[in-house]
Amino acid sequence: MKKTGITRKVDELGRIVIPMELRNKLKIDEKDALEIYLENNSIILKKVEDSCVFCGKKKDIFLYKEKPICQNCFNELKKS
Repeated sequence: MKKTGITRKVDELGRIVIPMELRNKLKIDEKDALEIYLENNSIILKKVEDSCVFCGKKKDIFLYKEKPICQNCFNELKKS
């Protein structure tokens, strides 16, 4: 893991700010979901990639009624 030299302090509510340079590099926007987990002695933040709620596919995803769905599953639903 490459060190950036960037440090942030935890505030009184336990929050930290992810530096803009890192958010831009990882294409993390406001309201994006991040998975948070422990790995050894490290806290890992990982951007959650939308996947189809039906088949799990991660490509050609769009939101339908605020749920991620792929074009294939959407077409299947239209047939039903």
